[in-house]
Amino acid sequence: MSALPESAPPFEHSNLIQLDSVKDSKVTGVSVYAGRAEVTRLFKFNVKTGQNQVSVLGLPSVLDHDSLRVEGRGAATIHDVTISTIPPPRREENSPELSSLLARKKSNEKAHARATKALSSLETYMSSLKAETLDVSKLGDAVKNYEATANELDDKITTLEEEKLTIEKQIVEETERLHGPTGNEKLNVKVSIGVFAGFEGAVEIALIYAVNRASWSAAYDIRVDMQAEDKPVSLIYKASITQDTGEDWNDVPLTLETATPTVGIDVPTLLPWTLSTYKPMPKGMFSAKKSRGRVMSGVPMLASAAMPAGLPPAGFDSFGGYEDANSWNVEHRTLQVSSKGNLSATFAVPGLMNVPSDNVGHNVTIVKLELDADMSWVCVPKQDTRVRLKAKIKNASEYTFLAGPASVYVDGSFISKSDVPLVSPEESFDCPLGLDSSIRVTYHPLSKKVSKSGFYTKSKNHSFSQRISVHNTKPSTKGSQSISLKIVDQIPISENSEITVKLVQPGLTMPTADGVVGSTTNEGSGKTTPKYALPLTVSGGVSAMWDGADEVGQTDTDVESLGKEGRIAWICSVPPQGKVGVTLQWEVTAPVNMDVYGL
Repeated sequence: MSALPESAPPFEHSNLIQLDSVKDSKVTGVSVYAGRAEVTRLFKFNVKTGQNQVSVLGLPSVLDHDSLRVEGRGAATIHDVTISTIPPPRREENSPELSSLLARKKSNEKAHARATKALSSLETYMSSLKAETLDVSKLGDAVKNYEATANELDDKITTLEEEKLTIEKQIVEETERLHGPTGNEKLNVKVSIGVFAGFEGAVEIALIYAVNRASWSAAYDIRVDMQAEDKPVSLIYKASITQDTGEDWNDVPLTLETATPTVGIDVPTLLPWTLSTYKPMPKGMFSAKKSRGRVMSGVPMLASAAMPAGLPPAGFDSFGGYEDANSWNVEHRTLQVSSKGNLSATFAVPGLMNVPSDNVGHNVTIVKLELDADMSWVCVPKQDTRVRLKAKIKNASEYTFLAGPASVYVDGSFISKSDVPLVSPEESFDCPLGLDSSIRVTYHPLSKKVSKSGFYTKSKNHSFSQRISVHNTKPSTKGSQSISLKIVDQIPISENSEITVKLVQPGLTMPTADGVVGSTTNEGSGKTTPKYALPLTVSGGVSAMWDGADEVGQTDTDVESLGKEGRIAWICSVPPQGKVGVTLQWEVTAPVNMDVYGL
């Protein structure tokens, strides 16, 4: 629309135009975020030359006033926009028409009860007749009278039931009339737009606004084929769209946004940290002030946009979602993704979609992906000899995975519920796949020995030996492969300088306080790794390391923390029908007269 001319002629009277947001417009697009949505609603109407005052009624009460934008097309100028809330009309609880309908309903119910009772009495009378007391010549007349009376009562009951339905419908209509013209208290926002037109004709105005009570959330089906050699994981990325804004989205183009509005994005400031002998006040002596949101009551003169954009504004509440993943009734659609860097992405739902304002999840499939994964087995036999199976899945797609629940299936069988974290493209995440009963781990009884040493200073030595056995009972067939099992155990940690703990087997280097025990340099990356962080070959197919050393470089594992808590890990390659054994030995030395607790 063109700019308003400086020398616009004055007009004494404005052309008043009143539009209903639902009846007189069409939703041309909806973008759904994690906690709100942006709606674009298009109006087409005729204006007269000069000043036109357009009132749009029935916009949702959850509309964010600060987000409203007005865009126009045609030879006219938008020069004033105001937004307000319409108070609900006074609710009338009764009227002469409603009283008459209620009286008719009561009379109908009594007549229906009488007819039903009469029919029941007739049936009882006919059942009481006995052949020996009834004149045979009168039997025909009795049957005819029964049939005629029963049919009459049946017809009367049917007529009364139909009349009752009609009366109840009229009561509902009259009640809705008394409660207001729309009957929807969620649509009570009004937008007034001043439009100056150079000539009479048709114009288009688009209202773009953000609404709360709209959301979408992610969920997943993760299916693992243990026999697949390539891309064993099939991941179905699903979305549940929920809205309770008061307005239905019928046949709308829909996009899903992964961007999440945040608050407090400024760099924090450190406040002064002081020490004193002043005793602070007890808790509860202070109160926090809550800021109030501002509401735009008017805007300066603009050519095409009347209010500032800010979508989605900060400080929103999240509504909707779903609770039970088993209730999914997914409409399978493959969405198009528009990458927006590492921070967000947009998923476009193909075709048009209906999302009524019912606060119920309406579901689509974003995409089905075939992904690579590294399978691993883990056991902590000191606590539980059962073996856990997990997969490290790499998101080798352009999609950002939002955090959400996942249903996990292995070889077609449901295994468990899990949670997928926020995963960026090219990032990996761990997915537990349940227990693998075909891998048997035995934690043998601990062997203990005590001896004394020293001539002047007597010491007591405690020697311990722990054996762990593994049996892979999987069948040995063509193409079957060895499994990589991680076993985790521990040795005690001394908190007393007079108590020393020595790891005997496996021969891992104990980390020192300063971490200086030699290092090696990786030729590829040029990075230096302490020797105690390197794996130690124990036997064929078995290596030992401090727990966490296998994840150095893949996670945020601190190299200097390895071994500080005494946890040791073995990585065992166990073929089908194969057996592997590992041994953990350590010694504890303390003064002979000292009681050592925790052994």
